[in-house]
Order: sequence, then C-alpha cells, then structure tokens
Amino acid sequence: MAELNVHGGDEFMDDEDENLQRFKDKAKRRKGRGFNESSTRGHIGEYETVEGDTDESGAGPQRSVEGWILFVTNVHEEAQEDDIMDKFGEYGEIKNIHLNMDRRTGYLKGYALVEFETFNEARKAKETLDGGEILGQTVHVDWGFVRGPLAGRRRGKRRE
Repeated sequence: MAELNVHGGDEFMDDEDENLQRFKDKAKRRKGRGFNESSTRGHIGEYETVEGDTDESGAGPQRSVEGWILFVTNVHEEAQEDDIMDKFGEYGEIKNIHLNMDRRTGYLKGYALVEFETFNEARKAKETLDGGEILGQTVHVDWGFVRGPLAGRRRGKRRE
C-alpha cells in the first residue's frame, strides 16, 4: 500500500484556497444583460430602415420587408387559397398569400395574410373588402404592420 506524504499538505491547501478565492471573486452575482463593462452596446450603429410609400408624419400602415401585408380576419373555415386569390386579385398583383390551417381539424384557423407589391393596390383592397363577404361570411381587413403612435403623444398613461 502506498504512503501519503502529509508534510507537504499545507502548501497544497494554500494553493487550493487561493484558487478557490480567485474563482469566487470572478463569480460575483451578475444578473441580466449589461453587467460586463466591455459591453457591445456602445458599438451599435444605425439600423437600416424600410422606406415607405406613405408620409412619415405618424401612425399608419408600415411596409414589411417585401411588400404591403393585409391581415384578413373572420375568414370562413372552409375557404381555400383560390377563394382569397379571386377576391383580392381584383385589386392588384398578389405577391403572397398565407392561410394558417388547424392541424387537428384541417380547417382554416380564421385568418389570412395577403401581400401586395404596392401600397395603392393594398389600400384599394383594404378599403373595398373590409366588411365584405367571402363564402357568405363577413371579413375584416386591416394592415399587417402599422407604425406606432406619434412621437408627441404621451405613452403609458393609465386610464382611470
């Protein structure tokens, strides 16, 4: 059986205590972002913006990266892409249509996203079809993306 040398143990314990203390110093409580002084937040530049076809004065529709998206609600559950395409296609070239289906039932969830290339086409479709009917059911059409409130208005005010 091997014998242990007990005489050199104090030096080992001092090194271990020193290492443990250095480890504890490094592991101070730091929660969340921004605890590190060398944060990259100072290096953030300006982001690219998407140019809109409307005035930049305030709240209103906002262009997505690829086009103008309309959010169509209260769509009949048995509606198909062709039904939406026929109705909205009268107002301009449809760039994309997305119908979200319920996995369990296989029916439409009740809304659709319709994307137009130009603002004027989307605006005409929105104004005309909002409150219109598709498969006998009244649909509501609104913008998929909107700008926030005007900068001068107060935000966060509680209603009493």
